[in-house]
Amino acid sequence: TMFQIKQISFRCLQVCNLLMSFLIISANADHDNIVKVKQGQVSGIELSIQSGYVTAYLGIPYGEPPTGRLRFKKTEPRKPWHGVLKAETFGKSCFQNREEKFAEFPGTEIFLVNNEMSEDCLHLNVWVPSAKPKDAHVMVFIHGGGFESGTTSLDIYDGSVLAYAERVIVVSMNYRVAAFGFLALPGHKDAPGNAGLFDQRLALQWVSENIAAFGGNPDNVTIFGHSAGAASVGFHLISPGSYAYYNRAIVQSGAVTSNWAINSEERAKRLTMKLAEFLECPHTDNDAIITCLINADPILLTEKQLLAKEPYDLTQFLPIVDHDFLVDVPENILEQSMKRTEILIGITKDDGNPFTLIYSSDFNIKTESSFSSEELQKRLKRFFPSAGDLGVQSILLQYKDWEDGNNDEKNREAMELILRDYFFTCPVKSFARYAVEHQNNVFVYVYDHRSSTDPWPEWMGALHGAELPMLFGKPFINKGHYTKSELFFSKTIMKFWANFARTGSPNVDEEDGFVWPLYSLKDEKYAVLKLSGSEVHQKLSMRNCQFWNFFFPSLLKLVK
Repeated sequence: TMFQIKQISFRCLQVCNLLMSFLIISANADHDNIVKVKQGQVSGIELSIQSGYVTAYLGIPYGEPPTGRLRFKKTEPRKPWHGVLKAETFGKSCFQNREEKFAEFPGTEIFLVNNEMSEDCLHLNVWVPSAKPKDAHVMVFIHGGGFESGTTSLDIYDGSVLAYAERVIVVSMNYRVAAFGFLALPGHKDAPGNAGLFDQRLALQWVSENIAAFGGNPDNVTIFGHSAGAASVGFHLISPGSYAYYNRAIVQSGAVTSNWAINSEERAKRLTMKLAEFLECPHTDNDAIITCLINADPILLTEKQLLAKEPYDLTQFLPIVDHDFLVDVPENILEQSMKRTEILIGITKDDGNPFTLIYSSDFNIKTESSFSSEELQKRLKRFFPSAGDLGVQSILLQYKDWEDGNNDEKNREAMELILRDYFFTCPVKSFARYAVEHQNNVFVYVYDHRSSTDPWPEWMGALHGAELPMLFGKPFINKGHYTKSELFFSKTIMKFWANFARTGSPNVDEEDGFVWPLYSLKDEKYAVLKLSGSEVHQKLSMRNCQFWNFFFPSLLKLVK
């Protein structure tokens, strides 16, 4: 499903439950690393990196286990514990399905949950550079996974190198996903929706209350997220209850303006009813249904969600307008207000990959490199079931290379661009437009680098998530697998992100000639981040975004 196909451009050498083997873990149960937080004491683990080390505090519980009546509702802050909590291994992951049908793709392995699952999964991780900083800037990461999968214990999200290289404190949290995080019967007190977003907010509140004890500055917190995590960052930008807990925001390949980021009340209700049916719940009344879902075995509940999926659906349980976290649909809120702050937002050059593989008749990656005009049309019908023939024709008119209509490779490229623009480019541009209209400083990027370790076929380019290995400093720990220039590039990306967290601008003082311009509605300048040196371009996908943001919605109204 959309973000579980979760793909990325590089090979995870081993998905390990503990930290990566390259880190020489000092057997130093040093008392210096005991930290006192509101709930009690925690001790961390020292990890050697290059010539220094970071202290990692892994699996700190921040919320009470959301079980029983709390299964689909917001939970409370964790109760205090006695003694010293050993925070040396990641906490359990929240319940989710491993996407088996994509398992043979080498690039998906790094996104599949790699440890035990439990409803007691509300844990967070803190990576602190040493020597312990004073008043360090804090960067809190929200993982993606289409709101139905993902966990912080994945190798790719390890925060140690970023913390070490930029002397920032990096935090990541697990939050409930899939039905546990987003099942809703709108208006019902035991399943009001958005539990997963409230988990994230609770983790942000924990950071605000406790990060000073680790040497962090609670008044300098930047939230950054990828994919569904980027949409989550967007939700915190339009939900005033979150404003106090962070300052700046980084939005990577996802936006609240994306159609995949939110469910209508009708769809939320339909999915809940469908799941209840597969679990053989009585459908006498809503109370009975919710009670049955609350009492269902979590493993069974997780498995049955796959059956309750509607054919060709990319995502399933999603945030909704619950009149609590979200008072209205995102566009309506954005017309009125959003948090005043600086925002860094962007996409990857080939963000539509590997979603081009979805709905292909066979999942053989080797033969997947092109397809016929008929195949293109067939897939568009599956992706846009409500568009009708006219809708599909309009998309083809906009994207197909009509001078070379039977070129399979060009058809494949058209499909990739359609998905990139519809899922990412145009929602991101629309969100950036609102942000600028609210007088926020906005920096926009297109990340254009395909990792040399990328296991996906070359034609996929800089696909969805391509920036993550560089942002989390993978070339520093898998040295033999990346080029020297990638090591340098990774440094640059970490510097851009951390600088933005520190100052509200990604620009570095050093004279390297590249100045990343502010995004304005007049010239729409943005940075293209490349290995060979970044460039400034302007007016990203103007014509295509006119199509998706204005023409296509009007056409759909006519078709209906």
